[in-house]
Amino acid sequence: MNELSRSESYAAAGVDITAGYRAVELMKSDIARTKTPGVVSGIGGFGGLFAPDLSGMKEPVLVSGTDGVGTKLKLAFVSGKHDTVGIDCVAMCVNDVICCGAKPLFFLDYIACGKNVPERIAQIVKGVCDGCIEAGAALIGGETAEMPGFYPADEYDLAGYCTGIVDKKDIIDNSRMKEGDVMIALPSSGVHSNGFSLVRRVFDIEAPEARLPREDLGGRSLLDALLTPTRIYVKQVLSLLGKVDIKGISHITGGGFYENIPRSVPDGLCAVIEKKNVRTPRLFGLIAEAGNISERDMFNTFNMGVGMCVTVAREDADRALSILGSAGEAAYAIGVIAKGEEKIVLC
Repeated sequence: MNELSRSESYAAAGVDITAGYRAVELMKSDIARTKTPGVVSGIGGFGGLFAPDLSGMKEPVLVSGTDGVGTKLKLAFVSGKHDTVGIDCVAMCVNDVICCGAKPLFFLDYIACGKNVPERIAQIVKGVCDGCIEAGAALIGGETAEMPGFYPADEYDLAGYCTGIVDKKDIIDNSRMKEGDVMIALPSSGVHSNGFSLVRRVFDIEAPEARLPREDLGGRSLLDALLTPTRIYVKQVLSLLGKVDIKGISHITGGGFYENIPRSVPDGLCAVIEKKNVRTPRLFGLIAEAGNISERDMFNTFNMGVGMCVTVAREDADRALSILGSAGEAAYAIGVIAKGEEKIVLC
């Protein structure tokens, strides 16, 4: 810890520089867990250095993604549980990057807070590191900004950035998608990290009953169920690459089915999904009932139990399901690609 940088005037204004140093010390061991062969620099520099392995690639293309956790953070504030929202942050970024077929290389995080409580910051970063390990990415840098007067002392915001790499010839786009292709659902772990402004309008997350075990949620409390971190689908997609013909991938985030699935469907084609095929956890039913939310609005806001949708050639569908099943993934066919101009039809 650099005591020479202590500023009594800055501390009087609400910014404790030494708390930042303490937080870095607490998070070092977790960051070390994420180190991969490409990492060149340690934390603490002005930039994170990474040397990608380009062997076997003819035209390497970098793919980047950035996102935050959104108002789901409010649940972390209420519960006092800060070690999982970092997983959400990583997931929201790496799941976007893998949609192009790009393997995540490295990640950076940004935490802005009203008061730097080193132990809390370290817990947040632990979650980021857990997510990075699951995604196979290294955490090579980040920033913690103490901003008194801008954020309440007990609140913070969290965002991240990821870079991945893919050979140009292997980029997954929708150019080869055709009628008859099969759409495969990869289950979500719950609400993931989208729609929480609506969730918080529907439920009083600060009420004592939000912490009580519920039979309809398998013994979990509502707060615990909603805080369940976003699933990371990197390894699942990587297991399919080169083994089946992937025509397109959709990460189901804000906007649900109606916004995200059409992003991977080309003009002239339509994703046809039977709602009865969608395996929707009870949690979404509770949200719909408590908020009197229409079925369409539910599918237009939440993932409804489908975190990612992978479209493959019809002849590869069974093989894809087998590969995913061997990896412990309870994937299932959810729809087909047909001719049409609507991009998506839920029937």
